[in-house]
Amino acid sequence: MEKITSTLRLRMSHKDAHYGGSLVDGAHMVHLFGDVATELLIKADGDEGLFLRYDEVEFLAPTYAGDYIEAYGEITEFGNTSRKMVFEARKVVAARPDISPSAADFLEEPIVVARAKGICVTPKEAKRK
Repeated sequence: MEKITSTLRLRMSHKDAHYGGSLVDGAHMVHLFGDVATELLIKADGDEGLFLRYDEVEFLAPTYAGDYIEAYGEITEFGNTSRKMVFEARKVVAARPDISPSAADFLEEPIVVARAKGICVTPKEAKRK
């Protein structure tokens, strides 16, 4: 079977900032991983399925309002109804409020801000593929 992946890219806004200094909470990365998992299940099974559990979640670098995050996921193993997945969130643009309110740097080498592993399930009766 061919590799099934999904990538979402979006800008963190000031609405996403939860802490002082416009810091975005790590839970927001987990939320993005959930959206990536939904797309992966739709591609694989034709249904949104259900997230069963995260096996590991690591927060590796801070994310701030104005940063652009690329959330990536891949199905690594297919069970009868379960799908094992890996996720990675990478900062691809860094806000630079120290220069001006609208300054930002495109990062030639993205910064990994979070990683996770998880398992999702698509009930047999919901699978369309």
